[in-house]
Formats: sequence, C-alpha cells, structure tokens
Amino acid sequence: MKKSLAMLVYFGVISSSFGADREIPSAFGPHVRLTAKDLSDSSSFTSTNKIVGTYFFYWYDVYSGSHIRNPDGTDALTTHPLTLEDFSYKSVRWHKQQLSDMEAAGIDVALMVFWGSPAEHATNTDLHWSFAGLPPLLQAREELLREGRKPPRIGLFYDTSTLQYNHWHYRADLTTDFGRKFFYGTVRDFYSCLPPKHWAMIEGKPIVLMYASAFAAKWDQSFIDYTKTEFAKEFGGRAPWIAPQDSWSVKGDGTCAWGGALTFRNPGIGEIGPGYDHAAVPGRKPLVREREGGKFYEESWLKFLRRPSSFVMIETWNEFHEGTDIAESKEYGRQYIELTRKYSDLFKSGWKPPRPQGKFTAAKSVSIQLAAENVESGLRQIECEDGVTTPANEAGREARRVKPFRQSSRHLYFAVDDSLKWADTMDATLEVQYFDASKGSLHVEFDGSDPAAPFNGAYSRSANDVALTGDKSWKTARFELRGARFLNSQNGGADFRLTGETTELVVGRVTLERR
Repeated sequence: MKKSLAMLVYFGVISSSFGADREIPSAFGPHVRLTAKDLSDSSSFTSTNKIVGTYFFYWYDVYSGSHIRNPDGTDALTTHPLTLEDFSYKSVRWHKQQLSDMEAAGIDVALMVFWGSPAEHATNTDLHWSFAGLPPLLQAREELLREGRKPPRIGLFYDTSTLQYNHWHYRADLTTDFGRKFFYGTVRDFYSCLPPKHWAMIEGKPIVLMYASAFAAKWDQSFIDYTKTEFAKEFGGRAPWIAPQDSWSVKGDGTCAWGGALTFRNPGIGEIGPGYDHAAVPGRKPLVREREGGKFYEESWLKFLRRPSSFVMIETWNEFHEGTDIAESKEYGRQYIELTRKYSDLFKSGWKPPRPQGKFTAAKSVSIQLAAENVESGLRQIECEDGVTTPANEAGREARRVKPFRQSSRHLYFAVDDSLKWADTMDATLEVQYFDASKGSLHVEFDGSDPAAPFNGAYSRSANDVALTGDKSWKTARFELRGARFLNSQNGGADFRLTGETTELVVGRVTLERR
C-alpha cells in the first residue's frame, strides 16, 4: 500500500547481493556524542500524555519534479496540494506552512518519513533528499518557536524499505553485526541532524516508529537491543523509544501498524486515515477506500475514542500519491485539518462517544452464511493476506475453503457490525458450523482484553479448542469469548478470526450471540 515500492522504479534502485567490504560511515549530522548538558533544553512527553502524530512525507520537489511527475511526465499525484509554488523539501517557507497547519490540526508530533540510510550520505544518491530536507525543516521550526508558536516536535518514521532498496544494493540481515550497524546507522543519522530541543520524545526517549519487516533478509530481537544500547552511548544516555510495526514480532516500547487509511487499527498505537486511492501510481491494481465526505475518517476517530490508547498516528499528513493526505489540498481544502483539530481536542479532553445505534442494536445475535456470495446479517467476512478463501461445496452445502498461510495454519477473519457492540467489554458465544475435512484443531482469536495476548489483546484466545477428526461430516462448535472489545484491531480491521491448525478448513455458517 505504501508509496515507497512504486517509487523504486522511479529511483532505478534494484536490490542485489552485497559484498561485506563496506564500512558504516560516521554519523551524518553534528548532533552526536552528546552529554546530559546538551539535552538540558529538550522536553518530553510522558507515557500518560495523549499524543497525536502524523507521517510527514517531505520528498516532493517542484523544481526537479521529484515525486510530482512520473518518469513518463504524467501526474504522479492522486490528490494535489493547494499550490505547487515553492512546493519543495528544500523550501523553508513550505516546511513552515506544513508545520503551522499541523499545529492548527492539533498535531503534537511529525514523524519524518526517512529513507536516509548509511548508504545515502553522498549528495548524488537518489535518496539524499532525506538528509537535504532536514535543515530547511529545522529552520522553519525555529522561526515558529521564535514567533511564540507551538509546532509539532520532530521524530523518525523509519521507512524500512531502505533495508532492501538503497544505494549499496544491500539487503540487510539484522541478525549479523553489519546488519545491526546498518539499521542503527539510520536511527543515529536522523537524530544526529536534529538539535535535541526539536526531538519528539516519550519519557526522555526519542521516538522511532518502524515500517514493515518484509524488506529485511533476517531479523531477531538483537537489532532492537543493539540500537538502544548504541544510541544511548552517543546521545547522552538516551535510548530511543522504538515501536516496530506489528509484522516484526519483536519487543519494543510500543507497537504500530500500517493501513489506517483503509481501516482503523490499534495494536497499541492507533492508526487513523481519511481514505485511500493510489490511482496515479503506475503499475498498481485499483484499490480505493472512499472518504465518504469525511464520514470514514470521523468513524475511525470514534472507534479509537471508544477505547483510546495514549498515542494515535494520522496516516498520513501529505501522501498525495496514495490519496491519504489530510493536509490542505485542491480536492478537500482544509476539511481534514479542521476535522483533525476537532477530534484531537476531544481525545485530549477525555471525551467518550456514545455507543453506535443501528440495525443490530437490539439484536440477540448476528450471523453470516458463507458461500460463493456470502449472506451477511451483522457479520462480515474479511479477505486479507493471511486470510484468503475460495468458494466450496461439501456434502451439498455451500461454504468457503480457507487457503493455507504458513505451514498448516489457516485463518478466517470477520468484523461485527458496530451497532451490536453494546459495551466496552462484552461476553459472547461464537457458534461455527464447519466441515470436518482433516485432522487438527480449531480455535478462535478475538479482539479482547487479555493483556498477555499479542498486540494489546487484539488476538485474545478462546478458552477452548475443538479437535478436528477428519471424518468428512458437518459439525457445530461453540466458543466462549470473554472480555471482547471488538474494536477492529486485527488484520484487515477484523474483530475475530477462526484459526485452524489443519491441512483443510471449510466453514459454512458463523453466528455470534450476546451473553
């Protein structure tokens, strides 16, 4: 979904094998080897502060056409800034306007979408804009501070695409010493370019959110631990506050996600976006999440506010390629700046929205009949990367067959109509009619309250498993879901998933009943 991959064609960057004869260069910026005194004028959020952040894509340059025109000269933007005058990462004026508008929107933290790996120090690399855009940004923020304004603090969104796509053509193995140094080098280089007074920090730790794991060749916990240790040595004892995306499955200070522009996510850090449309990106299959005149954005905020975490990210400030922008634009004016301010203020005031009313508010149950064309009654099946299905017919009954994801695991995802969600935490019973096609087991993982479950309880597990015998007959299983939240926190915005540890999973009907 993210724009990065599409632009690899534009950059002409191709991953290949790497000779380990390179050395990681010294820090790019001057703000390194810091002491406690150097950090004395910095400030920090606490872990209980309510923080609103956004992803700031600062790679545009009207003067060269970078990220504005495709290689064939066509328009590279799906939505458009209000003006292209001085629309450039090189422009102090442009940065100042963006930071001013973020302040107007109630945004506390701007996470720079950074491609500045240790491979990009040379000024002639395609990705050097990551470094070149920071001095104008800092000058803009300094001017705003002198004017008595409160612009957002600056933090790092580590675009992990650079672990595979970089000037050295190196795909990082983060289990090796060189790979760990390469990863750390990006974090070090970014913060070395910023005086500490501008850093966005939580409990005195500079913020680092990470994109997807797929770009790394290998990884384990060691690269996170190494980064924290080495950063503290060079930056006055401050270890970074690192939140890996949920695909990494490593321990950090928090967990973020990507895809909030398509559906609300909250694995620990909330992810909210206004919609999605990458129509201008070459080579993409059509994918549109309509904005619905702002309704989708507002509904995502309301879902977050019903059970908020302390940190929420807006996806995105200005990714015009994919149409996820909330910045001022030709298409939407300042609508999303104003909406963000409204909900940011409500979030920080502690306001809690009333329960949604609708068709299933008074219903005792919701259900879905799975078939070539599903028949939905308050339950919706969700197809996503690890939950793909095909139509099936077993013993004269229509159903859906789940494709394998990894080894023998099969996942089938569902979302509950919001109007059935009657409380902050709910007890429910799930009834599943399935065709017992092969031996194994079946259980349910639901968006619940178990603090030990992955991603802030998003995958709380049912108390019981059901044994599968493979006797080729239709059966019914029941699962008790205690303390369910149903806040769409699972993949694809799902509320629960069926998981079959088996070679074949076929499901016909699913019913969720109130308790």
